[in-house]
Amino acid sequence: MVGTPIGNLEDLTARAARVLGEVGAIAAEDTRVTARLLARIGVRKPMLSYRAPVERRGLPAVLRALDEGDVALVTDAGTPGVNDPGQRLVAAAVAEGHAVVPIPGPSAVAAALSVSGFSGDGYLFFGYLPRKPGELRRLLASLEAEARPAVAFDSPYRVLKSLRVIAEALPDRQLLVGRELTKLHEELIRGTADECLATLAGRARGEFTLVIAGCPS
Repeated sequence: MVGTPIGNLEDLTARAARVLGEVGAIAAEDTRVTARLLARIGVRKPMLSYRAPVERRGLPAVLRALDEGDVALVTDAGTPGVNDPGQRLVAAAVAEGHAVVPIPGPSAVAAALSVSGFSGDGYLFFGYLPRKPGELRRLLASLEAEARPAVAFDSPYRVLKSLRVIAEALPDRQLLVGRELTKLHEELIRGTADECLATLAGRARGEFTLVIAGCPS
């Protein structure tokens, strides 16, 4: 399970680069994205498609490859199995007696938390925020008395709508909105949901990681 950069390709670890060069094959969420990464480090390997939400289709081919030798699983960005394809493959590989080894790498969750400045004993992670406003309101209601910060992803197509719902549900709560983390146009926006909305108006482009501060003591 090889973690890959969430944006800046310089964040690929030396261990990850070595492993990608040593394995017999690479299972990739998007082979085109992985091909660009491999070209940067001068690696050429057979690649297998392993995409969500059709993991079942790619699973047999990866398991057959594992019978022949080591296989690295990579996703487009970040760590496989963490809000990305991988859980089903890990379970199947372990069931067949294969060793599963973590090769850690960059994390948008850790990156955003590290610069948020929000205190709390641990944190909550929700993956992508719910698309439906009702589901999002129920999730936010669970944070009204929650002391731990909460981290979630959102897309450029929904982030403004999500921030409007957050502004209604948690109007005084502080947020960190990380846009395009580690990439060329990285931006960190701080404030209430309304303040973040005002800053983002008309330019909600890129990938977003939101950190919602916990309820003050």
